[in-house]
Amino acid sequence: MAFSYLNRHLPSAEELPCSDDIPVDNEDQNLLPNLLLLLLTHVWSERLDWYFGVDMAIYHTTGLNPRVPVVPDAFLSLGVERKKGGKSRRSYVVWEEEGIVPIWVLEMVSHQPGNEYTDKMDLYAKLGVLYYVVYNPEFWQRDRHQPVEIYKLENGSYQLQIGEPYWMSEVGLGIGRYEAQIGGITQEILTWYDAQGDRHLSGEEQQRQRAEQERQRAERLEAYLRSQGIDPEQLPE
Repeated sequence: MAFSYLNRHLPSAEELPCSDDIPVDNEDQNLLPNLLLLLLTHVWSERLDWYFGVDMAIYHTTGLNPRVPVVPDAFLSLGVERKKGGKSRRSYVVWEEEGIVPIWVLEMVSHQPGNEYTDKMDLYAKLGVLYYVVYNPEFWQRDRHQPVEIYKLENGSYQLQIGEPYWMSEVGLGIGRYEAQIGGITQEILTWYDAQGDRHLSGEEQQRQRAEQERQRAERLEAYLRSQGIDPEQLPE
């Protein structure tokens, strides 16, 4: 009831900017989160109860002003509509999402440090984000941190978790790094894993895997026929 009362005094999504208009300073800040989103649309293709935002404003009431958002590089919310009222979101407004805050947030450290290990960490903890991931592949030595750090909110503060890929049982996903071929270039990316620590494959990778399995089966069958003195090229149609 208190939340409903508060909701009547807050601006709607249509009244709020969709981002903070601060451009990213390297291409990976767009590429890597979108790769996570693309894979998730495949892994969770039959689910309609999640939303993954990339460089999108999150409006909340835990700060000094509900009109001032936080804009992570990516975030994941569970228990919400894929399409808000059947339409694409311009921003993620917590008071219009039944108070559901993201369960997972990603911040990527860039050339200019953005307080990922201090102010933003405190903000996400106050907001109640369960998992906070900081990805810092280039400047981790400068910042005296690890290339990827996964924090879990425990008793109101973030605790660094051990192990990679790391399984997030409350999310139903694991997160970790992987050397991938992106546009013909080998590059480290963040990607999703299952509970057994196996990387989730994209639809294209699964097709290639099935094709390779069929090729291997055909080769084994041909080898067996030849071992029996049968020419596979002379089999009746």
